[in-house]
Amino acid sequence: MTAPTPAPTAPSRSALLARALHGHRAALMDLYAELPDDQAHFAAWEGGMTFVALADHLSGSSERMLAMLQGQTPGALPAPSADLPAARARLQHTTEAAMSAIAALSNEDLSRRVTAFGGREMPIAALVDMLVTHEAHHKGQVWMMARMIGIKPPMFVKMG
Repeated sequence: MTAPTPAPTAPSRSALLARALHGHRAALMDLYAELPDDQAHFAAWEGGMTFVALADHLSGSSERMLAMLQGQTPGALPAPSADLPAARARLQHTTEAAMSAIAALSNEDLSRRVTAFGGREMPIAALVDMLVTHEAHHKGQVWMMARMIGIKPPMFVKMG
C-alpha cells in the first residue's frame, strides 16, 4: 500500500505578492522590448512622462520600497536613464532585486510596520500591495502610449 500523496501546500503570502508584481513587471518588460529606441522620449501629453521616464519611475519605486523594507529612508533617485536600453536594464535589475526581497519575506515580516511615503506607517504587506497597484497604474499609461505609436501591447499581465 502506498502512502497518500500529501496535499499541495498553498504558496506563502509573500510568494503571492511577488507573483503579482512579477506578472505586471514581466508584461511591462515584454512591451519595453518591443518599443523602438527612437521613441524613448515619446510622451502622451505635454509634460507627461516619457517611456524612459516611466521605466525609471517604476524602477525607482521598486528601489524606494526595498529601502523601506529594510527600515531605511530612501535616498535620492539616480540620474535618469539616457535611452531605452539603459531604462530596460534598470527595470531588469530592479525586478530581480524586488522579487528576491519580496519572496524572502516571512509572515512576521509582512506584518511588521515601516515608515513609508510621507512618514505614514504601514505594514510591509500594505507597502508591497501599494507597489503592485502603482505598477499597474503606470503600466496602463505605457500600454496606451504604445498604442499611440502603433505598437500592439502583449497581454496586460504575464501568466506563469
